[in-house]
This record gives sequence, structure tokens and C-alpha cells, in this order.
Amino acid sequence: MKILLVIPGIGDVYGGTSKVAIEFAQALGKLGIDIDIVTTNANGLEDLDVPLRTWLNQGLYRLQYFPRWHIGDYKLSTSLTKWLFKNVASYDLVHTIAVFSYPVSITHLACKINRVPYINSPHGMLEPWALSHKSWKKKLYYSLIEKAALDNASAIQMLNQAEAQNAEPLHLKAPLVTVPNGINCQEFQLQHNPKAFYEQFPHTRDKALILFLGRIDPKKGLDLLAPAFAKALSKFSNAHLIVAGPDSIGFLPTVQNYFAEEGCLNAVTFTGMLTGAMKYAALAAASIYVAPSYSEGFSMSVLEAMASGLPCVITKGCNFPEAANNQAALVVDIESSAIANALIDCLSNPEQAKIMGERARQLVFEKYTWDKVACQMQEVYSCLLQHQPVMAIS
Repeated sequence: MKILLVIPGIGDVYGGTSKVAIEFAQALGKLGIDIDIVTTNANGLEDLDVPLRTWLNQGLYRLQYFPRWHIGDYKLSTSLTKWLFKNVASYDLVHTIAVFSYPVSITHLACKINRVPYINSPHGMLEPWALSHKSWKKKLYYSLIEKAALDNASAIQMLNQAEAQNAEPLHLKAPLVTVPNGINCQEFQLQHNPKAFYEQFPHTRDKALILFLGRIDPKKGLDLLAPAFAKALSKFSNAHLIVAGPDSIGFLPTVQNYFAEEGCLNAVTFTGMLTGAMKYAALAAASIYVAPSYSEGFSMSVLEAMASGLPCVITKGCNFPEAANNQAALVVDIESSAIANALIDCLSNPEQAKIMGERARQLVFEKYTWDKVACQMQEVYSCLLQHQPVMAIS
């Protein structure tokens, strides 16, 4: 089985989707699937310093970067376009990640012309909130390009049933299959040490740390988190908020102003993006994880926080009702008072919060690992290649 994975960019600024593509490819490679990734060298407004137009052997998969044009964060690439039309027919199936992006759209066209089956993973980009953000551009693009391309797909991967249900108004013709994101068990089997985080941010030591881990972006709900945290801080003066994530769109000053207006900016630390050992140290230092998002496909950072055993406060916009059903997280309405009450509940009942975190860790290890995800996707690929029906969600 030879699979091509196409994603517009895998730079760090793109957060969870970059991590998904890499770890998903590794997991498929472990199953003996021949997997290649092609992408651009985009990393927000910057370019990655990587070799271009040549295969990079990553052990279990191959990776090739193509240069993109410098028009903001748009990912137009002539060389990628030429490569796709020349090479896509050598693959059994193509799997694209994202929508509303040139590399994905041109891939779908190349697949259609060469009669190569393809599956698309929107990764939350078809969620109602996501579609309403910059809506006129998306409506035009969807009408002219995206709708037909999605209808012609062999399948569309939804990350959970909530995402699939939210896509129902779009009346997509392709079958929807639910295959979630996952985590690497090895990264979370041992408890990480918070020492490195405290050494870099010594003023956070001996605080009850509430961790937000994600892009500084309007959809992440930081405008809701500011009044929620201020309310929690008024009851627990030892609380301190860590906002860890990249600011690729210049949104940080607006976010800082949210907290300044609530009078709690001095109890917030903006760390920038944390990766590798420092990210794990932050997870180890935290007492609570919070995801106040308006919209998510299926958040990698939520899975990682749960795998770390943290009590999590997440909104319904995170599309993870299974967490609530298993009493593995506090899943609340998308509004500041509900977030505040959940944070206060965790701070008021640390032992109960700890037990909830343990349930969260168990749930993730049982159902949301990359090994399990890869096996599920392998079954989907096999059904598509054998022209057998895949499970559709009405």
C-alpha cells in the first residue's frame, strides 16, 4: 500500500495539525505502509530552512518540501503543482489534510485527472465557527472549488462524531468516517519533571498553575478565558495562568489587553511556543489545563494534557463529549462564567480534580493512541482500495 500525505505546511506555527501529520505518518510506517509526505516550506510569514525538492528519509516515512510564493501566509507553489501532476498517479491513494488551501485543492484536481482515490481530513476547518470566520472568502472558495472536491473524495475523515454532526448542514456526498487523533504512549508513560520550566520561569514556582497550550488565535477563546481567570484569581490568589503558544498573526497584543482590562495581567505569563522537553515540563508543572476554544477539530493539546493526568477544563467547542461521558474532563458551555466555575471547582477540590485527571489519562491510553489510530485508518484505506463501503455517518 503506497500512500501520499499532502499538508499545506508543517511548521511549528501551525500547531496540532503539523504534529498530527508527522506522528500519523510514523504510525502508518510502523504498520509497513509505504508513506510519503509532501508539503511547502511555509512557517507562517517565515520560511523553514530546509532542503527543497528532495526526499528526506525520516525512518518510517519520507518527506519532501517545496518552496511557496511569498504572499503573506498563502502557500502557492509552482514546483509542488508540477510534482503532483507528474507523480500522483504512482500512489494507490492520497490523503490530504486541511481545506481552503491551494496545495490541497490542486492535489484534489491532480487526483481527479489521474483517477487516483483521495481522502480528506478537514481537521475542524468545516466547523460552524471556523466557516463563519472570514466567511465571505470561505463561502466563495467553497462554492467555486471546495464543495465539488469534497463531494468527489472517496471519504472524508472526521475526528469525532461531533465534528461529523456539525458538518451535516453542508450535505457532503462523500462518506464520512470517524478516526480520531492520537498520542504517542511512550512520551507520556513516565511522569515528566517540571524543573526545567521553573528554572526558565522562576516566578511560577509554588503557584497553582493553569495551563493554556495553543496558538494565539481568535478561535482559541482567550477573550473568554480572561474574565474567567480573573474570577478564579479573585478567589484563589495563588493561581497563575500560563499562556503557551505561538503568535503567527500578531494577535498577542489584543490578548494581553483582554487580561489587562480584567486587572489580572500580572498573574499571566506568556511563554511563546513550548516544544519538546520544555512543553512536557510545563505540563508537569501545571495543576489544571484549560481549553476555552470556540472551535476545534480534535485538539492535540487536550489529548496531551489528559495523557499527562491533568484535570482539564474544556469547552463544548473542543468536540470531545466522550471526555464528559467518561467523567474525564469538565466540558462546559462556550462562555466565560462556565469556564470560571469549572476552574474554581478544580481549585476548590484538588483531590477530586486529581482523580478526574487519572481517569483522563486512562481514557487516552485506552482509546486515543497513534497505534490504534493507524490501525483504524489502515482499515479505511483497505476498504477504499478494495472498493468496499466505509462506515458513513448520516
